[in-house]
This record gives sequence, C-alpha cells and structure tokens, in this order.
Amino acid sequence: MTTPGRGPHVHWYLPTAGDGRDIVGWAHSRTATDDPRAAGRPPDLGYLADVARAAERLGFESVLTPTGTWCQDPWITTAALAALTSALTFIVALRPDSIAPTLAAQMAATFQQQSGGRVALNIVTGSDEQEQRRFGDRLGHDRRYERTAEFISVLRGAWDDKPFDFVGEHYDVAGATVGRPLDGPPPTVYLGGASAAAADVSARHADVHLAWGEPPEAVAAQLERVCERAAALDREPPRFGIRLHVITRDTAADAWAEADRMLAALDPAAIAVARRRFEASTSVGQRRMTALTAGGADRLEVAPNLWAGFALVRRHAGTALVGSHEQVAERIAEYRALGVEHFILSGQPHLEEAYTVGENLLPLLRKP
Repeated sequence: MTTPGRGPHVHWYLPTAGDGRDIVGWAHSRTATDDPRAAGRPPDLGYLADVARAAERLGFESVLTPTGTWCQDPWITTAALAALTSALTFIVALRPDSIAPTLAAQMAATFQQQSGGRVALNIVTGSDEQEQRRFGDRLGHDRRYERTAEFISVLRGAWDDKPFDFVGEHYDVAGATVGRPLDGPPPTVYLGGASAAAADVSARHADVHLAWGEPPEAVAAQLERVCERAAALDREPPRFGIRLHVITRDTAADAWAEADRMLAALDPAAIAVARRRFEASTSVGQRRMTALTAGGADRLEVAPNLWAGFALVRRHAGTALVGSHEQVAERIAEYRALGVEHFILSGQPHLEEAYTVGENLLPLLRKP
C-alpha cells in the first residue's frame, strides 16, 4: 500500500505543556499526580521557537500542536511561531466542544492566508471525562463523535465557495462562510480514534486517520476497519498516520539504556494514580494504550522495538520506538507496508531529539 519511490511524511511535535528529559518531569505526569511543579523547560515562546525552527531546518514537514488544559493555547502559539518560521506547517489541534465550527473555519482560513498555507487541523473528539467536564462538555463517547461529524461538515461547508446551510442535532447554521475564497486547497483534516464510531467518522470526513502506536497487527486491524467503512459508503478511504515517540540511538544498547533511565525516574505513586484514571476513561484509544502496560514494568516491549513505558503515566500517545537508527527505520517501514504514510514523532527533550531524529533517522527513511 506504500507509494514506490516516495518516503513517508514525517512530522514532529511541539511540547506546549513543557518539556524535559524524563517522562515524570513532563506535564502529562502532573495531570496524573496533581503535582503543581513546573516542567523542566517551561513552554515559553523562545523555547518553542527553538523546537519549531529545528524541525523546519531538519526537514520535518510539520509539527503537531496539542490541545488541553495543561497546554498553551494551540492557535495563539502557532500563530506566533508562524511569523518566526518560513516553511513549517502547523497541525493545530482543536476540540469541537470548545469552538463553533464556523469560527474554526474562519480562524483556519485566516491562518492559511497569513502563513502562506501552513496550517492543518487535528480534530480531537474527546479526552478523559474530567477534561471534558472542565470545558462544559457532558456528551458521552459516541455522541461526541456524532458531533464531530457535524462539526467537520460545517467546517468544510464554510470553506466552500457558497454560503452553507446545515441543520443537525448539534449545529444549526445558516449561510456559514469564511467571507472569501480560500487561498489554495483547504487545510488537511486529521482525525484520530480507535473505536467503531471513530472509524465511521474518519471514513466519512477525514483526510488523514491517525492511530496511536499500537503493535502492527492492531494498527492493521484499525486501518482495515476504516477502509471497510469507507467502502460501504462508496468513498475512497482517508490516508493514514500514526503518533509515536522515538528513542533512537547509534546502537540498540544505548537506546534501551535511555528507556531504562526514563523508567527508573518514574514515581510508583504516579503510575498507580495514572492507571486508575486511565482505566476509568471512556476513550477506547486510551484504554488500549493502558492495556499495553498490563504486564508491568518488566514487560513493556509489546512488539519488537515498541516500548510502552510512556503509557505508564502519560495520557494519549504512550509508546515509543526504541532501538538503533536502523532498527527504528525498519519498524517504520513495517507500518508503511500496512498503509501508514504520516508519522508524527516526538522525543524528550524535543529540541535535542529533533536533531537526533533529523540527522540520523530521517535520511534512512528517505532513501529511495
């Protein structure tokens, strides 16, 4: 399913919740322990600009900017960074519970015009229940995906040449428009989720369906489900992407030594608190990430070179490809063979690891 002669689309990540060398020192761990201590590197504009410029210089196509209570606002942050970069695209995460679709369409269209087309959107249907309530959202899991489907319908309708009318269960708009034709093609829409509801919405609306870093057989099953839904709708399936951390080094021994160091730094109390919260989540993807840690700290390599150590305390993406540069490239090739084209990678700290990945791994991935 890969395209001969073309390398994968490789993206990086903006640590807008703060950065550091250890999993436990990062803000996602603070959400597990409610520890108010700041991350080792606060997410100020200067540091985020360093990460963005490094990603641009090294040849990453774009950076994913997350959304949530513990993150800097993705719209404001990326708008500031767009002025400090020249070629990098920003994948802006947004949640339908927090913004009207016509306004989101207008903001994205403005960003596109002001940046020269350097914006994409990652539609985040939901998070954990505590986070949803914080933003006033009380919809259940499947109902949130129903809302996402309507949200994207209005979003795309507002980008069209003619004013768009829509009456649904969650939105009722008349004459939705961004006021002027888009400069170039519409922003790419990324959508993730491991549930049947997510597969249905991606099949109908997504440009790229995102999976988290599960073992290849689980990712293959998820992609097949989305393809089956698209076929039932008589539509072409979306493209596919995956979200992974990476610990890549000159030798496998060095990479696993780094994983072991990060694991040793984790607080057992934080792991216990995080597990209780993750197991209560209604997110199918989160439960699947948590399930990868069921074997305990001694059984975290859940597939060759795929390590679930991040999932012990970190919400959402919880796995890392760990190994020599050649081994990590081989594992990425296996995902590519399944049909995955987009790889959103990250590593801690994000500045130094951007250089490690960019100088050592990217050349291997882009060999003819």
